[in-house]
Amino acid sequence: MGDLPLISIICALAAALLFACASVAQQRAASAVAEDEALVASLIRSPRWWAGLLGDGGGYVMQALALSLGSVLVVQPLIVSSLLFALPLSAKFSGIRITRYAWTCAVMLAIALAVFLVVGDPTEGNSNAAFGDWIAPLALTVGVAVVATIAGLSKLDAGWRALLLGAAAGVFFGVAVAFTKYVTDLLGHGLAGVLGAWQTWALIASGAVGVYLQQRAFQVGPLSASLPALTIAEPIAAIFLGMTVLDERLRVDGPGIALIGCAVAVMIFTTIALSRSQGRETPGVSAPSPVVS
Repeated sequence: MGDLPLISIICALAAALLFACASVAQQRAASAVAEDEALVASLIRSPRWWAGLLGDGGGYVMQALALSLGSVLVVQPLIVSSLLFALPLSAKFSGIRITRYAWTCAVMLAIALAVFLVVGDPTEGNSNAAFGDWIAPLALTVGVAVVATIAGLSKLDAGWRALLLGAAAGVFFGVAVAFTKYVTDLLGHGLAGVLGAWQTWALIASGAVGVYLQQRAFQVGPLSASLPALTIAEPIAAIFLGMTVLDERLRVDGPGIALIGCAVAVMIFTTIALSRSQGRETPGVSAPSPVVS
């Protein structure tokens, strides 16, 4: 473990567990809302949803504490284990069986995402990019999220809809991450500086849209379909904007680039496989094609 304090690992695992509990609670609350009802109005009346929101808050506090005590390269992959906590918790409360195939996909996804985060390890760039530098990359990123959202709101199978809406939510969360450092740096210059920056409002808007789409994803399909897509879309979107706008660079070359490519391919495959396999286990949901358990 080197000089990484044990308390950092404990805090990271605690954050992962809190994030998992929060996702399960929010998905349970959102899935109880019929699609012809007002989602937001129903959720704010749900104690279970507020409990999930509180769990998210606790998770972010524990994650921040873990990062303050230990290495990002160890803490962030441990946070990914929230997916492995969330699946059995979701299965227990929903009665949906987690197949051996789904467990294998979940573990492969967690490992691939950890490899992506550790091997990629982007350098810190310039958080104060000009507005003009944001236009094209941000338009492309948001455009991808909009297409995924439109498809997720169509008449596709519930597993696919949850996957697409989860991915769209993750992209918007990734956009929020890209603005976060600049906004937090502004805090030292007073509230007026924070409120006067367009990045602050972009952060708030992308975060709010992400939260809404996350709840819609939780509403329409199983957690095993939406959470993996959300989990991988957030860092990919954040790193894309970091590289195209903030002058960040992945610290890889040669074999490392090939490993990153393989990790992304595994993440995409396992996310889709989880959506399809668990769709078969969800009452009233039919998967696009059969998957061997």
